[in-house]
Amino acid sequence: MGCLTENSDFSVIAEQKNAWRDEIAILRAALCGLNGRLYLEFTIPRMGHRADAVLLIGPALFVLEFKLGETKFHRASRDQVWDYALDLKNFHAASHALPIVPILIATEVPDAEVETGPISADPDRVYRPVSVNSHLLRRLLDAALAAISGPEINAAEWAAAPYQPTPTIIEAARALYAHHSVENITRSDAEATNLTVTSERILEIVHSTRRDRRKAICFVTGVPGAGKTLVGLNVSTRKLEPQLAPQENGGEHAVFISGNGPLVAVLTEALTRDEFSRRQQKHESVRKGHVQNEVKAFIQNVHHFRDEGLRHAGPPSEHVVIFDEAQRAWNLNKTANFMRRKKNIADFQKSEPEFLISCMDRHRDWATIVCLVGGGQEINTGEAGIGIWLEAIMEHFPDWNMHLSPHLNQYGSFISEHASGIATQKSSQALWEKIRAYAHARFDPDLHLGVSLRSFRAEKLSAFVDALLDLNRHAAGGAWNAIAPRYPICITRNLASAKAWLRQKARGNDRFGMLASSKAERLKPFAIDIRVDVNPVQWFLNQRDHIRSSYYLEDVATEFDIQGLELDWACVTWDGDLRCQGDHWSHHDFRGKQWTQVKIVENQKYLLNAYRVLLTRARQGMVIFVPAGNEDDPTRTPAFYDSTFTYLRSIGLPVLN
Repeated sequence: MGCLTENSDFSVIAEQKNAWRDEIAILRAALCGLNGRLYLEFTIPRMGHRADAVLLIGPALFVLEFKLGETKFHRASRDQVWDYALDLKNFHAASHALPIVPILIATEVPDAEVETGPISADPDRVYRPVSVNSHLLRRLLDAALAAISGPEINAAEWAAAPYQPTPTIIEAARALYAHHSVENITRSDAEATNLTVTSERILEIVHSTRRDRRKAICFVTGVPGAGKTLVGLNVSTRKLEPQLAPQENGGEHAVFISGNGPLVAVLTEALTRDEFSRRQQKHESVRKGHVQNEVKAFIQNVHHFRDEGLRHAGPPSEHVVIFDEAQRAWNLNKTANFMRRKKNIADFQKSEPEFLISCMDRHRDWATIVCLVGGGQEINTGEAGIGIWLEAIMEHFPDWNMHLSPHLNQYGSFISEHASGIATQKSSQALWEKIRAYAHARFDPDLHLGVSLRSFRAEKLSAFVDALLDLNRHAAGGAWNAIAPRYPICITRNLASAKAWLRQKARGNDRFGMLASSKAERLKPFAIDIRVDVNPVQWFLNQRDHIRSSYYLEDVATEFDIQGLELDWACVTWDGDLRCQGDHWSHHDFRGKQWTQVKIVENQKYLLNAYRVLLTRARQGMVIFVPAGNEDDPTRTPAFYDSTFTYLRSIGLPVLN
């Protein structure tokens, strides 16, 4: 009890002490005579939770979750302990090959309702959760040890092995907001260390900018899934530290800003729910709305930030602002058009990047802007590209320092648009040379993230998707062979089979859902209607029993709903909007009662990138549904789909009947 109390990260109240006493009494009785190692309150870093107990006995690893006083087994509790077991299997180096048995202990369930059948394992040696009461725990342990063979686990080596989690962006935001460090919730292997390095480098720039009373802008690049958003969230939460809160400024904090509405909505609600629950557990009297207002000071929609700058002529309250997906900010024409239609400002002559910089430039002492830059997933018209940020700094804010990733010219568009409204095409090389000659530009290799961390099973997933969409059969086939052992992908023409595959693959609280292009107008015969708005908060955060959650496989999310977010398993539905025609893609939009060909090159790129987004959302695996078409329906003739299905099959993707 003393050790547990001393090492607890939270205030230990009487209720917790009593729970520990009861658990210890149950374990003393159940483990008597067994030889092994017991860990209490074992931290699961990626999830920000603690397992009640972890047992190493002989060749087996047991994860125990107690529900004291419970008279029934609840699915949520069963999934909770299953998640702990899966987390150890996937992210704890010494647990990858071990048999892991998750056990739910509802102490007051009658003996007659306790499962008595043999335990069963999935191919990765994670057993299906077993539910027992306190009286029959020992009998279960003995039965499991009799069924499991192998060498005895070396407890010292197991405890010393590294934990290498890969959180979803929602999990990461929750953990960081709860003051876990980025080192605790991410991989620590050599390939992934620059996630921490990049965060620390940005912090150094912020500190020096404040110390020298200067203004600076940083451009951070990274491959898809490398953790750019995670870096931004980490820096944002770290900015709340006292050393960055000068008294003369009345306190200081940073804000994470994104133009991705669904991402902001989902993260805001996830953090609000999490923090509200945490305070309730501490018996604090607080309203959920009050907690949500606190969260909104940490994460905001870029358009709200912009509108605040329009309403007030003074500087924003934040000295440090992180812009996610900065290359997607609006160009001058789209910004001016919006201001004219929505804000009744007739002569607005600034692009969104120039105006956002001008808001931060209102600070008289110091300011830091961090631009997180991606590429290859532009899906909206009017997105400025990263070049317009660079031009704005060099032409209108020459006293600002620029800290740039040396890979910046490989990310986003380098189209520049001057304040006159005349767009000029400049080669990337010309703009790059101009930046190199700029007196206040500094190139920093620590501002690039080069390793994809999104899919812990398939770091090369993005390379596979790129080759697939480039119609490079040889490269796509090679990439598929490399990821196939750890990242299952199959194709099917049967939607019911696709849904059954998802349900069979998902374990614990693995989240799955259906995805479709926003142009997929002719999937309606399969009850897939992209015109029905999805509530991203309910779709991503609600549980299996909620009909608007992704689990129900009824509401389908488009690229606009899901960009920047992730699922564990996905069904990507492929309509006739994008058709493989041998050595090229045929791009289509449904107008009225027929498909029309998309001829504008920019719109073709947006459609291809929509599928790039959809095909890179799943962390553990996906099924691709390509309809068979219908000869009697001219909007769904088999020719619209057959060539695409044949192409996917030619890469080597297995067919699910």
